[in-house]
Amino acid sequence: MKQQLLLLQDVHGLGVKGQIVSARPGYVRNYLLPKQFAVVATANTLRKKQKLEAEQAAQAIIDKKESEELATQIESVPLDVTVKVDPMGRMYGSVSAGDIAQIFVERGLPVERTNILLNKAIKETGTHKIVINLKGGIQITCNLTIIPEGGIKGPGLEKVIKPILPEDEVPTPE
Repeated sequence: MKQQLLLLQDVHGLGVKGQIVSARPGYVRNYLLPKQFAVVATANTLRKKQKLEAEQAAQAIIDKKESEELATQIESVPLDVTVKVDPMGRMYGSVSAGDIAQIFVERGLPVERTNILLNKAIKETGTHKIVINLKGGIQITCNLTIIPEGGIKGPGLEKVIKPILPEDEVPTPE
């Protein structure tokens, strides 16, 4: 049976600060209560809820302003990464949301892996559109250029395929 809780902090996947939510008893007992992310909802917690909602409204204004500033910084910074490719031009591995977040951190931008919306890891070289979801409901799209190692960097970068042998030395199947 799920318990009713008042969240004292934002909990990813459950709710935001000041919201009354339901959670399983084990999750409540082992995670939310010991870390003081939530309290059990009672009549006294309704007063606390009003206070938390006021704090959340003030914080939302600050978060939105910070996100707008971060969005302008992200748009001004070019994103590119060099990857290793095999002789046929296929990537070894892939570029995931964690890798993209690391690129942002290296450029001094505080973007976390959870902010980057990718359906699956990128496995091809070239330019890809990346959607970033920031606080305050701000969503921006930027371009990530994946450059093959030893490849040429350019705005319309397409997949680069390096032949193993020159065309006149390619063996024919018998």
